[in-house]
Amino acid sequence: MDFITQAALGAAVGYAVLGRKLGRKAALYGAALGTIPDLDVFVDFGGPVENMTYHRGASHSFLVQLLVAPLFAWLLVRWHRAGFWRAFTAVYLCFVTHSLADTFTVYGTQLLWPISDFPFSYSILFIVDPAYTLPLIAAFIAIMVMRQSRQRAWWANNAVLVLTSLYLLWSGFAKSQVDDRVLAALGAQGISPDTYESSPGPLNTLIWRAVAIDGDQYYEVFTSVFDEIQDVTVHGYPRNTALLDTLEDDARVERLRWFTKGQYGAWEREGQVYLADLRMGVHGEYVFNFNVGRRVDGEVELGSFEQYETPPRTDGLGLFFERIWDPSVDLSPAGRSAALR
Repeated sequence: MDFITQAALGAAVGYAVLGRKLGRKAALYGAALGTIPDLDVFVDFGGPVENMTYHRGASHSFLVQLLVAPLFAWLLVRWHRAGFWRAFTAVYLCFVTHSLADTFTVYGTQLLWPISDFPFSYSILFIVDPAYTLPLIAAFIAIMVMRQSRQRAWWANNAVLVLTSLYLLWSGFAKSQVDDRVLAALGAQGISPDTYESSPGPLNTLIWRAVAIDGDQYYEVFTSVFDEIQDVTVHGYPRNTALLDTLEDDARVERLRWFTKGQYGAWEREGQVYLADLRMGVHGEYVFNFNVGRRVDGEVELGSFEQYETPPRTDGLGLFFERIWDPSVDLSPAGRSAALR
């Protein structure tokens, strides 16, 4: 999740546990604690591929957080004479809820490192979701301004935590319905995917995008929670994995394939070969692309592994919201280009 969401969530959790004892300071400490796991973005793990795939690793592990939380709890006890176990609970929950929120996106979070480096994900939130974040921000503002009634602010804060948790339950329910509908639509077209993943569309949980891998072909699927099976739109594209045949023994290529859980494709431009994570972005506009190879005398050799930056486009965002209500809206690259002319 984004920095603001994590800070607001940490503030709400910190205040829920320590608000009656520390007042507004509990929310401020919670906001700081809620962002600490993401400090790993400032660590250089050795290169662009390593920096992406080791992010949300050790600092997001429940086990590492369990070991680190007592130190921060001890500091709170020293500064404010708070009970150790209550301080420990607040610190650990701020860390854990950060990792859980990240797990609810498609990226992947290594919750059990170092026992396992598997990147857990249950994608029910877009990386930025105002419906989830704004109530948390409102709770933080209420805590800061309701000076006369700490008890009232505490109850309002807890109500927001319940509300946002209910939103997660709604999104989980929507995902299950969407998955059933998409898999039925794929089956009707004779497609039996080897790998499948769905995630919410931009800024909401009403429009969903799914990726289905079937051999060297992948399908990008769009559907709304209001669709019928016949409304689901399916677009097929080649994965071009043959471009990676001579590179597959390289550890960085293998790590990218592992990190994407097999949901990757390759493309070539001006003699440069790129590996794209198909889960994040849309066809032709993927967020993570790495220069894994270059063509020399007709053969593909190892590339620079630098990340190919794809600036996020916002001019077509309105089409996704139109698609919620109108199944005829075409979200394929050709449809998006035609609509924006």
